[in-house]
Amino acid sequence: MKYTQLGRTGLKVSRLVLGTMNFGPQTDEPASHAIMDAALDAGINFFDTANVYGWGENKGRTESIIGNWFAKGGGRREKTVIATKVYGNMGPDGEAWPNHDKLSAVNIRRAVDASLKRLQTDHIDLYQFHHIDRNTPFEEIWQAIDVLIQQGKILYVGSSNFPGYKIAQANEIAARRGGTIGLVSEQCLYNLAERRAEMEVIPAAQDYGLGVIPWSPLHGGLLGGVIKKEVQGGRRASGRAADTLADPAKRAQIQAYEDLVDKHGLEPGEVALAWLLTRPGVTGPIVGPRTSEQLASAIRASELELGEELLASLDEVFPGPGPSPEAFAW
Repeated sequence: MKYTQLGRTGLKVSRLVLGTMNFGPQTDEPASHAIMDAALDAGINFFDTANVYGWGENKGRTESIIGNWFAKGGGRREKTVIATKVYGNMGPDGEAWPNHDKLSAVNIRRAVDASLKRLQTDHIDLYQFHHIDRNTPFEEIWQAIDVLIQQGKILYVGSSNFPGYKIAQANEIAARRGGTIGLVSEQCLYNLAERRAEMEVIPAAQDYGLGVIPWSPLHGGLLGGVIKKEVQGGRRASGRAADTLADPAKRAQIQAYEDLVDKHGLEPGEVALAWLLTRPGVTGPIVGPRTSEQLASAIRASELELGEELLASLDEVFPGPGPSPEAFAW
């Protein structure tokens, strides 16, 4: 497994990030523990979760599964860089009770303590804002974060789903206040089929020294050989992938991608992951395996070298938007 620095920090993380969103809803606790053990054995030391994972009445379940895994000992916690998130409603009922969500100082304090308890650890390595909060000023957010860092409850802070201007705003305010180093990572939707982040988000992240952590690297399964699986009678597309394939032009694009990859004797999902590892500013994509076999495929992708001819052909099938502002101006 290859490692890199997380943004401008001294923290070394694996170039694959283990996503845990399926732990609980789709993968039971024993299987989840087996996947985490296999990931650690393969050298993956960067695990990502969120306080809301588990969803619905089971919010927090995923963090609890990870916490039970840490409690087994064997150096599991010491070897793992754990990242979780704050923003979503964690109220006990369906509707958010005031101050049970978003990024107010009171919710950040409450959410950190709750996550620490579920994770059965004394600190969170990377604490991420899951979304922007339009009603809470960054001065308040950073004040709350400074206290938590001083208490040793969190070490680094990242963002998720932030536009470029919010990355800039957050870090400029952090710099003016002093004390905190600001955001060190941005977790965004980025893959071959969804490249809009290249216009503003990734350039902002690079300018401010943030590591980029792409989520949904297979775009909801769309880049994982979905048409081939349909033809072979396997798992049919659902969600975002099914909606995209309903468009004849998009379906033709995905077919062209699968044909190109097949021509090179490669697997579509592995090529999609390997492509992200060639992109400037990318720390590592989040892979969310439901099974050990899917994890093994992701590990193979991290070792795959894509030739210049294939990279150029991928750009032809999935052209990027181009740099900003040229992508939308002269």
